Order: sequence, then structure tokens, then C-alpha cells
Amino acid sequence: MTECIRTPLSFSSLGRRRLEADFSGGTLTTDAGALLLREADRRLGLLDAFDRAIPDPRNPDFILHPQRALLAQRVYGIALGYEDLNDHTALRFDPIWQALAEYAPDAEHPLASASTLCRLENRAVRRSLFQMASTLVDQFIASFEQPPEHLVLDFDATDDPIHGNQEGRFFHGYYDHYCFLPLYVFCGDQLLVPYLRTADGDPARHTRAVLKLLVTRLRQAWPNVRIIVRGDSGFCRWRTMRWCDRNGIGYIFGLARNSRLETLALPWTHAAACCWEMTHEPQRLFGEFAYAAGSWDRPRRVIVKAEHGPQGDNPRFVVSNLPGNPRGLYDMLYCPRGEMENRIKEQQLMLFADRTSCEKFLANQFRVLLSAAAYVLMEAVRRLGLTGSQLERAQVSTIRLRLLKVAAQVKVSARRVYVRLAGSFPLQELFGQVLQRLTGAGGACHAVVAESG
Repeated sequence: MTECIRTPLSFSSLGRRRLEADFSGGTLTTDAGALLLREADRRLGLLDAFDRAIPDPRNPDFILHPQRALLAQRVYGIALGYEDLNDHTALRFDPIWQALAEYAPDAEHPLASASTLCRLENRAVRRSLFQMASTLVDQFIASFEQPPEHLVLDFDATDDPIHGNQEGRFFHGYYDHYCFLPLYVFCGDQLLVPYLRTADGDPARHTRAVLKLLVTRLRQAWPNVRIIVRGDSGFCRWRTMRWCDRNGIGYIFGLARNSRLETLALPWTHAAACCWEMTHEPQRLFGEFAYAAGSWDRPRRVIVKAEHGPQGDNPRFVVSNLPGNPRGLYDMLYCPRGEMENRIKEQQLMLFADRTSCEKFLANQFRVLLSAAAYVLMEAVRRLGLTGSQLERAQVSTIRLRLLKVAAQVKVSARRVYVRLAGSFPLQELFGQVLQRLTGAGGACHAVVAESG
């Protein structure tokens, strides 16, 4: 790489000494902790599976950067906070980034440029995207050592604002802007489905088809697993509930308020109001009744939470085919679905799934899947490496900042790549523990040795 004369950066003096800096440090990195992500991927095989799902139309005789290396650049870049392709103009020379892409660190042979990465995004086709999405479900199944007894699948949609003339651009009246309307499915902290949709239809559009595919695949792996589907009122559709009833799937969905529901709930809302008048303490009463909207095929069990406080009545309704106490179903099963909002926040805000600025719709779906892959790797580090630690429940942005953003000096020889991590790094012991859990091998907390690719 060409060496340029750099103008020193002058800071305020340090006592009687001048304080100056430049960018001539050489083989240094600020992302040495990303080696943990590399070990997580080696354990999962995620990037290899994505690589197999995408056909490479390039002439093998003229390929300079293998497709897997391109995927590694993009997925690790998202995980480490570099959402723009232009960031790779400089990152492609970083020795740690070259190691992440399985390159032997060499400043004269950098990684792919932003334009090459852009061409990767724009050759996405539907079949490849489906196979990539299937890989996420396979990763979820492989994460269990023993078949689970039951699974709770959370469905939710969110808005993904767009600001250009992208394919599939529609104005959504509820969100009051142009957006996409992606559908996410999580099981606990694990992501199963990131499905980009246009915003011109029902928020529950394609939910039943996605559910059928998931249930089929999960029961292939675990024939006896009990599956429960959970969602807010946007997913309360009678055809979905009928399919669940016929296929032995439990469900609990929010139900939007209407005058008929409020009439049927009067015994509980009136009792809650009377108790409030007597005690002036907030009241929560639970009951149940049979109800069928005009479009439903039959009546179903509806649970009412009659809440009364200083602001008056605040009833809530859910519909379910599950047995059990109404209060228990509402508090212990339905309410925890709100935790999925934090997972979507990680996906959208911290891993840039909302950077859907490509002109083509399929290219934007490809970007959402790359963001999902970054989430899977970060979640694997959290689940496999951080259990029992101070970062056990940390969000991905905190894990990135505390564990992955580590300064290091990289020494390259004919036989090894030696990474000298910053001696003042405050989580040295935890870093070593995570590495040991991901690889099953010990290592000094102050250094990581990696074979050159």
C-alpha cells in the first residue's frame, strides 16, 4: 500500500509537552474482539451455509475475492457497527478484517471494495433468499442439544422507513410515512424469520404461510414438540386460528376492542370500577367468555383483563385456545411477548436492518438477511459465551462496545498471526472465558493466536 506523508494532528498541550498524533501506526486495529465472532461462526457454520445458498455467476478464472469473503465482510461489518459499504474502503486494509475473511493479513492484497460488495447485493434472487432464510431456522434447530418440550413463537411487524424511490415503496397511513413492513419471528432471543414485505397490505399478510413452513420444519426435527404462537391484535385472523386448531398449535393473540367485547366484559369492568370507588386502589380483574366476530368461522375463548384506575377503565382482550387460568395466561404467557420489541430494536437500530436503501426490493431483502446473520452471531456469543457473566442480558450494542471494540497490534510472520490486545482492556478475563466457551480451548487473556487463512 502506498505510504503518504501525513499531516500531524495537534491537540491541546499536555503541560509543557506538545500533544500530536497521526494515522501512521501501521498494523493496528480497533476491532480485535471480532475474532470472537469468527469463532462463533466457525461453530455455527452460518457463513458457509449462506455461501452455499447463493450461486456465484462469476468466471472462476477471474475471481479475486471469494463470495464467502464478501459475505464475511458485510456480516461482520454490520455486527461491528459499520452499516455503510463505504466504510470498507478503509477497513479492507485492516489485518483483523482480513483474518475475519480468511485472508492472510497483507496490506498489498486488501479485501473487496465497496463496489464489489454492492454487486453482491444486487445479484440476489428469490430462490437464494429463501435458502438463506431456511438456514436461520436450521441454525435455531441445531442450537438445541436435546429436543425441546415446547416452543413459543412470537410474531410481530414493524415499520422500516424509506426515503427514496425504492421498488415496493408505499405510504402507510398508521405510521404516516413511506415504509416497508417487515415481519419478524423470534423464539425467545433467537431469530427465525426476517421477512421484508411491502406496506400496502394487512400487517398479518403471509403470516399463515410462514407459520405453516415453520411448523413443518420444526416438526420434522422434533415430532413431539408443542408449539404456541403469540402475537398482538394485528395477527388475530380467523384463518390463522382455524389452521392452528386443526394442526394442534396453541395460540394467544391480542384482540382489538369493540363495543360488543366491551358489553360482554361488563360484569368484570363494572366490578373493577366498584372496587376502585371503594378502595381508590388500582384494580385488575380477569374473566373469560365465548366470542365470535362477524367474519369468524366459530366462537372462541376470549380472556378479558378489566383494569380500573385513576384514568378510568382500561380493558384488554386476548383470544386463545390454550387451557389454563385467565390471569395466568395473560400475565405469564401473553405479556412476555413484549420482550420481542427489544429484539426487534436490536435488529433494526443496532444491526441496521432498516438500511434498505437499495433500488431493488430483493436486494433490500438480502440486506435484511445479512443483518439477521449478524444478529445470529451476536446472539450466539451472548448465549454460548456470556451466560452467567455481567453481559449475560446485554444488548448487542453493549456487547459490541464492551467486548468487540478492542485495540490491538497485529504481528504477521510466516507461521502465525499474533494479535497483541490492549493491556488496559478492562474485560480481559471475560474475553478469555468467552473464547474458551466458543472454541473449547483455553488461551491467554492478553493475546489471541490465529492461523493465517
